[in-house]
Amino acid sequence: MLTGFIESAHVNSVQFEQQIRSFDTLGYARDPSAEGNNCFIGDLYKAKKKQGAGLFEGEKTGGEKRKRLRNMDSSDVNNYTGPWAKFEDEITISRPDPELAKELEEIVKKRQKNSRAGRKAAEQQQQNIFDESSTLHLKQEQDYLGRSFMHAPQYIGVNLREDHIPERCYIPKKHIYTYRGHTKGLNCLKWFPKSAHLFLSASMDTKIKLWEVYGNKSMVRTYNGHKMSVKDIDFNNDGTEFLSASFDRYIKLWDTETGQVKNRFHTGHIPFCVKFNPDDDKQNMFLSGMQNKKILQWDTRTGEIVQQEYDRHLGVVNSITFFDKNRRFCSTSDDKSIRIWEWEIPVDTKLIQNAGLHSIPTMTKSPTEKWVVGQSMDNRIVLFQLIDDKLRFAKKKAFKGHNVAGYACSIDFAPDMRIMPARINRIDMWVTGTRLVAVEPGQSGIERAIGILHGEDKIIRNW
Repeated sequence: MLTGFIESAHVNSVQFEQQIRSFDTLGYARDPSAEGNNCFIGDLYKAKKKQGAGLFEGEKTGGEKRKRLRNMDSSDVNNYTGPWAKFEDEITISRPDPELAKELEEIVKKRQKNSRAGRKAAEQQQQNIFDESSTLHLKQEQDYLGRSFMHAPQYIGVNLREDHIPERCYIPKKHIYTYRGHTKGLNCLKWFPKSAHLFLSASMDTKIKLWEVYGNKSMVRTYNGHKMSVKDIDFNNDGTEFLSASFDRYIKLWDTETGQVKNRFHTGHIPFCVKFNPDDDKQNMFLSGMQNKKILQWDTRTGEIVQQEYDRHLGVVNSITFFDKNRRFCSTSDDKSIRIWEWEIPVDTKLIQNAGLHSIPTMTKSPTEKWVVGQSMDNRIVLFQLIDDKLRFAKKKAFKGHNVAGYACSIDFAPDMRIMPARINRIDMWVTGTRLVAVEPGQSGIERAIGILHGEDKIIRNW
């Protein structure tokens, strides 16, 4: 016989079924006999962990809007928070003491320095530190008439006027003088414009030196401003300024007389050649042949790339030569091609390239502006004829018989156009296709001839 107390109550069948299934699955259910809804029977720990969510109820994910500890009473001046009050669950972290903060700052700086971006920024900062200087080696900067070394001498018995051309030029046979001062091999040598009473030399020892041709034949000035080997140099028309291109990725504009750097040009790529525009009204413009296969046009007044980028070459640009009254120029490259450009037009008007044409590292225009000759890397001197405004490749005419041995050897002309010297280990003199004589100066890698010779033996010889 059953005994007990029975009280009838109304229970929703749907909720009753949900609680039974929740108890069977989750192990807990809401207590129907309790007055509140937050009382459970069964596994109370699990019910608390799941925040009382049943089998058919969504569990709170924590994505609900966070509540703030607000005090919107504006009359409470000290405790008023407004909309900037912190969250209820926000944890306030105290600042570290000065010693710990200093240690943490040093750790962060060390990590930033060792990162790729930090190393790149350090290299860029190091490059921007310029150590530029110039040394005058003459005892007196000016003579008794107040003239500097830029003035052509008139007491040497030689006519140095620009329009003076000798009636006949002869092959140099006697060694006159040896210039010593560089500590490494030389890359380039340029005569002073018009008078040629001075010449400029660029060396692998990062220095540029100016020398006298007549008189004491002494070193005039040394220009220090590059961190790596100087690849090319070029004077403007009157010789007051010159450009220098170096493997440190900088092109610098120098004042010849004072030795000051007037401007710097940098793109992040190595310049292989530089060339002023020969026109008198465009002396602020120059071109640079770059390692990234481009020819850039610069303005020396602003120090920025202006107008155009000539970017049709497929290799390093080696040389730039103006012709046709300086309205056009030709460029040679390691891609074994010659491209003809019009000034300020970035599309090449002509491409000279064939199977028999090798890379031409240097080109020289004749004094009569009728021929352009280039030193080909297949041990030939190739010729290009200037007819009106066109440059034509003379395929059947070439000078052979010498060995360049991989050097970028330049070519020069005698003023009367009878002699054309080419060199490597010896100086070969050519006249209309016939080699007249070979001078043996006893140096390796001779890269400039006719009067002044230079190479990898650190010295310059005057013949």
